[in-house]
This record gives sequence, C-alpha cells and structure tokens, in this order.
Amino acid sequence: MIFFFDTNVLAAAIVFPGGQGEKALRRVIDGEDKMLLSKATLVALLDVLRRRFARDSEELAHVALFLSDLATTVKPRRRLRVRTEVADNRILDCAASGGAQVIVTGDKALPALKSCSAIPIVPLATYLAGR
Repeated sequence: MIFFFDTNVLAAAIVFPGGQGEKALRRVIDGEDKMLLSKATLVALLDVLRRRFARDSEELAHVALFLSDLATTVKPRRRLRVRTEVADNRILDCAASGGAQVIVTGDKALPALKSCSAIPIVPLATYLAGR
C-alpha cells in the first residue's frame, strides 16, 4: 500500500527509537509499504527537528537524504482548502497528488475528517494495528 505519513509520524520515527513512529517507518524500510513524501513535508520535518529537538545541520542532512531515498517524492498539483491549518492542507494536497491510499497521522484533529479526496485518514495506532 502507498501511505503518506504526516510530519508528526516522521518526527516520532526519528526522535523516539523503538516507538510507534519507528515501527511505521520500519514497514517502509522492509518493503511492506510505500511512502510518499513532499518537499514541503520534509522542510517542515527538518524545521521541527531543529527547533524542538535541537538536531544539528549534519544530522538534518542525513535525515533529509535518508527519507528522500526511502520515499517517492511528490509535488502537489492542486491546492486543497479543507482545513484552516495550512500544514494540514499541505499534507492533504500531497497525499492526493501522489496517489496515496491512506494518510497516517499523529495529529489529534486530522482523523476527524475521516477521509479527503477518497483517501482514508487514520491515526498511527490504527495503521500499526492493521497488520
């Protein structure tokens, strides 16, 4: 399946080894699932890692390279305006443009939409329980 992981999931995978985020990313590494990534999501992730978790530029460069090699990079073809949060709309734009089959989020509010452009939106725990 093709998944789009939001910034929260990716940050958790990098910052908390052995946690749920890493388990999700491990499925991509092991070839069980495919992951989509956008430049905007990667930039947002790197900013979060720098500001909130004091990651240095060398580590951020490694993260960017690792995720870019692991994922299929998509460029949004349209701008959805579903949520008031610009970051949420960016996630939805990229998932729809890249043909994601599921959006996996660590956000509390985004799953309330249930779906966008016929793409189900599920919490990280639901994604992990699905196997």
